[in-house]
Amino acid sequence: MTLPLHLLPSGSLAGRGPGDTVVLDGPEGRHAATVRRTRVGEHLLLTDGAGLRVEGEVVAVGAGTLDLRVLTVDLDPEPSPRLVLVQALAKNDRDDQAVEAATECGVDEVVPWQASRSVVQWRGERGEKARRKWDAVLVAATKQSRRTRRPVLGETATTADLVRRVPSAAATFVLHEDATTPLAGAAVPDEGDVLVVVGPEGGISPEELQALVSAGATAVRLGSTVLRSSSAGPAALAVLSAAARWR
Repeated sequence: MTLPLHLLPSGSLAGRGPGDTVVLDGPEGRHAATVRRTRVGEHLLLTDGAGLRVEGEVVAVGAGTLDLRVLTVDLDPEPSPRLVLVQALAKNDRDDQAVEAATECGVDEVVPWQASRSVVQWRGERGEKARRKWDAVLVAATKQSRRTRRPVLGETATTADLVRRVPSAAATFVLHEDATTPLAGAAVPDEGDVLVVVGPEGGISPEELQALVSAGATAVRLGSTVLRSSSAGPAALAVLSAAARWR
């Protein structure tokens, strides 16, 4: 069985080598010691969210803390190409579900998109609360899927923001039910940002689609069925990963 993984603040594992002692405290330490009831002699994985992977053996357990002796230190390479999910805000927590599954599928950045047909609006304190929730979902899914690189949560984007970003991306694929080009047959770049744009429940408006395509994006379809906003992005990421990274 895969070892449990704990996500630590960036830089907290810098300079650690075999034989060093690392103290796991705070929320991660309490979870390991109190919730999981980790015992002396067990092995855990630690990561800083930037690719560093440390395997340690528990040598002491305290009140909400663990002391681990470092056994191995590895640095996972940065993935290429870099997969970016542009997820339109959706109701009924469907966008949360999309973010969770996308993280498990290896997404490198998630961009919240305030599409014209998004029922949900991120404004003021409500918007900040929603962003914090997405960030918490990213953290939990990173640990659950044993990832050493935590996905970036991008700034909330308007359609105009996306149009400006498309030219600098290696490729941009807009999922659209009326598209004739299958994503499975599209050429996937070996490097650079590959954007996957997913609309809200009401779909991407014709004006938004035209603006993105004019900027260089390609409208694609996944198959003969119409997927929900919660499943379309992860499905597309799986297709792209199979073509470019799972080999």
